[in-house]
Amino acid sequence: MARAHALHILVKTREEAEELKKQLAAGKKFGDLARQHSLCPSGKKGGDLGEFGRGQMVPAFDKVVFGKPTLEVHGPVKTKFGWHLIKTLSRN
Repeated sequence: MARAHALHILVKTREEAEELKKQLAAGKKFGDLARQHSLCPSGKKGGDLGEFGRGQMVPAFDKVVFGKPTLEVHGPVKTKFGWHLIKTLSRN
């Protein structure tokens, strides 16, 4: 089964996600922004979701993690939880 290790930042609005993406592009650290802004409990760990299998996350999230290039920040991605910025660290 395909597995991946990803980080994410979860916020309420697309605008907030886009602003954080700009800060990342300007050199801010993903983990620091996750700790400051993410609404997900994983924010405390710098947005680290650990390793998970395909199908364990909601479809829109899965699609990015298993379909887009690794080590790049993708999003904003909308799910029922809010807006995500997603960075896939590795996948097999």
